[in-house]
Amino acid sequence: MITLTDFMLVSAALFCLGLFVVVSKKNAIQVLIGIELMLNAAILNLVAFGKYDRVNNGGQMFALFAIILAAATTAVALAIILNVYRQYKTIDPDKINRLKD
Repeated sequence: MITLTDFMLVSAALFCLGLFVVVSKKNAIQVLIGIELMLNAAILNLVAFGKYDRVNNGGQMFALFAIILAAATTAVALAIILNVYRQYKTIDPDKINRLKD
């Protein structure tokens, strides 16, 4: 049987992997993927705590809300990245040093 500790270990590994990707990558899309990994780790925590809470399904409801919110923010972030690429011809955050022309 899978315990709550197993879920927490997988979630911690996902979060650490996402944090490593955010810190080490120079591509805006890869940074966005790292942020999504960290968000998925938080969602896994919500679902795991909701599974072991027999009284209500609050964890699953918060997880569903977080998934919907993550999809919306990803769509907005990709639109911003495409507009930045169209103007600066790069998606490297270090090379974009001014936001106004």
